[in-house]
Amino acid sequence: MKCLMAEVNFSEGKDKELIEQVKEAMLDGDPIDLMEISTDADHNRTVVTFKGEPKAVLEAAKRLSAKAVELIDMTKHVGAHPRIGAVDVVPFIPVKEVTVEEAIEICREFGKFMGDLGVPIYYYEDAATCEGRKSLPKIRKGQYEGLEEKLKDPEWIPDEGPSDFNAKSGATVTGVRFPLIAFNVNLQTKDLEIGKKIVKAVRAATGGYQHVRAIALSLEDRDGIVQVSMNLTNYERTPIHRVFETIKSEAAQYGVGVVDCDLVGPVPVYALMDVLKFYLRTHGFTPEQLYM
Repeated sequence: MKCLMAEVNFSEGKDKELIEQVKEAMLDGDPIDLMEISTDADHNRTVVTFKGEPKAVLEAAKRLSAKAVELIDMTKHVGAHPRIGAVDVVPFIPVKEVTVEEAIEICREFGKFMGDLGVPIYYYEDAATCEGRKSLPKIRKGQYEGLEEKLKDPEWIPDEGPSDFNAKSGATVTGVRFPLIAFNVNLQTKDLEIGKKIVKAVRAATGGYQHVRAIALSLEDRDGIVQVSMNLTNYERTPIHRVFETIKSEAAQYGVGVVDCDLVGPVPVYALMDVLKFYLRTHGFTPEQLYM
């Protein structure tokens, strides 16, 4: 049976009633496997992860996104996480018996649907229409606040939808990609500058690890905590434990320790196998030994 996964990121992490309405809209159709709903008030962002038969996943993503566009007003949105719109980014990830080409077809259908709602759409990663649009951070540069000016640039004409600025909904990025791991390391410090220095040591854009995107945030609801918030875009080439050990080492220079970590959304079992083998030296352990 074919299986496709979607991770819909929308720009609301505080209003529980709104989040519930979006969830109900998503579930009002053919059954899908709801894997996780991750909400972060500091980021003011929710990530809904689900999988299933490709068409069912597509329709669920449409229902969820349409409701989010209806309810969220980006002119009032404030959050620590970079974002470009009410429905910020929607990646589709092939899981089983789904080719990248099939996933791109689903992505394109979703993009046209959102464009018809009046939302400017950009395709990224494997669905990108040109090399300059493969990178999510590049598309999202300037965030929502810079979007109106960005849309005036001929190089940033949307792939779908209007070229005019939609103040209420912003824009949406959608694409097809390798499984991404959202991994946050929380540090025992109030000094955001320390977090920024550590980010420079680990992220690809500043000479760190390939396949690591990172920013430093002060967590408003946890006094005295700075978070290194990351996306690991290829855990096979840059594993979790390698990044974590580097952050620990860099933080130690400043007398700062790690309080705890967050794994946001589903994590491929093979990524955790690497962690297990590194810390427990269980090199003969196999995925078949795991059970629920």
